[in-house]
This record gives sequence, structure tokens and C-alpha cells, in this order.
Amino acid sequence: MSVSTGELKQWMSTLNMTEAAHVLEESLLDAQSKEWSYGQFLHHLLRYELRRREDKQRAKRMKWAAFPFMKSLDDFRLEEQQSLSKRHMEQLRELLWLEHTYNLILLGPPGVGKTHLSVGLGMEALERGHRVSFVAMDNLIHLLKTQEIARTSQTRMKRILNSDLVIIDDLMFMAMEKSESNLFFQFVNKLYGQASIILTSNKGPEDWGELLGDPAITTAILDRILHKSEVIKLSGDSFRLKHRETIFGNS
Repeated sequence: MSVSTGELKQWMSTLNMTEAAHVLEESLLDAQSKEWSYGQFLHHLLRYELRRREDKQRAKRMKWAAFPFMKSLDDFRLEEQQSLSKRHMEQLRELLWLEHTYNLILLGPPGVGKTHLSVGLGMEALERGHRVSFVAMDNLIHLLKTQEIARTSQTRMKRILNSDLVIIDDLMFMAMEKSESNLFFQFVNKLYGQASIILTSNKGPEDWGELLGDPAITTAILDRILHKSEVIKLSGDSFRLKHRETIFGNS
């Protein structure tokens, strides 16, 4: 029975194999010129479909992650961060902490690589199929306060809460009102046990109380975040200052 490529492409689209349908003619020509078996031809089409779907899913996860920049763990200047050993970096890269829903708290002064490290770990997790969300603390508070009235905030919060890893950058950068602290507690409580959290901050947990304002809320937040966590203290001079660019050159 003779079947036209148009019919085949229509059937493939009906079966949601739209990516493979786009390369059907090209694949048929390859099959003829390379003398593929039926199995080889089918394998080629299905593999192409799966790869394109994976690429699209990865692109979607990357868009939803909302990273502020793209920097991998390989870009991290480990030789300039003496407080983090190569062995510890490899343990972080393995993501066992994520599989067991551990939290990471990255502490240190500005410019020592806290955000870079968090983004690198987030990209590593994303490449392995995890859903990741990055959000700065001030933006998170805005989302929490507007999610009931703004559709965009509601959509973003839904994606964040459905993530496997949530990165909160610059925690405790500014003092919070009691209502904001309560919203933040509710947010942490929803993630507790369901997702891993990476927090970056230039203040240790012992200083969070004065910024959160309410001792009871502070205790509740710390209880959930620190229950299963690893605290990593980064030190040294600011990378940004050390490697700053100048308009005057070296003269």
C-alpha cells in the first residue's frame, strides 16, 4: 500500500510527533541513501523527537528559572575562594543534598561568589531535569504581597512553589515588616519538606531576628530552614573589585 508523506506527517502530528514530522522527508532520503533497516529508520525518528522535546523542556525550565545571569560551576573561581575546597565543590555538584531536600545557606560579604555559586548549582540541577526558581529577596516579598491581586505574581509564585530547588538571593538584605515576615514564613512553610532552598546572605542566622522583627516568626522560620541544612561560609575579597575593569588601562 502506497502512503504519501503528507498523510504520514498528518498522522504523526495527530500522535503529537510534530518534531519528527518536520524532518520526515529528509529522514526518508537518508534511509534510502544509507540503506537503513526499518528499525534504524524508526529509531532515528523517535530519537529525534525525544531530543527535540528534551531541548524544549530544558529551554522552558531555563526561562522559568529566571537566573540573573548564566554562569556555571566551572566558571567559579575556586582557587580564589579558600573557604571552599575542591572536594566540597564536587559534593555540591553531585546534588545528593537536593535529592534529600537539604537546604544550603551561603554566607559571606558582598562579592565573594555567593550568587554565582547558587546560580551554578541551579543550572547543574536544571540540566539534570529539576525545576529551579531564582528570586531575589526583595522581589519575593513583592510577589508574596501582590499574588492575590496580580495574575503575573500569582503565576510566578505557582512556578516557584512547584520547583524542586528555590534560590533566594540576598536574604535579610533589608528589614521586614511583621506582615512581610509572616508572608515569608508561610512561603517557607509551604516549601518545607517539598523542595530544597538555597539562601544567600551577608548575615548569619543569629542576626536574622532583628531583621525579621518577630521572635516567634524568626524561630519558626529558622526551625524549618535549619532542620536539614548545610551552612557554607565564603570569605575573602570581592571578586568584582579584584577583577574590575578600568577605562584607564594599566598605565
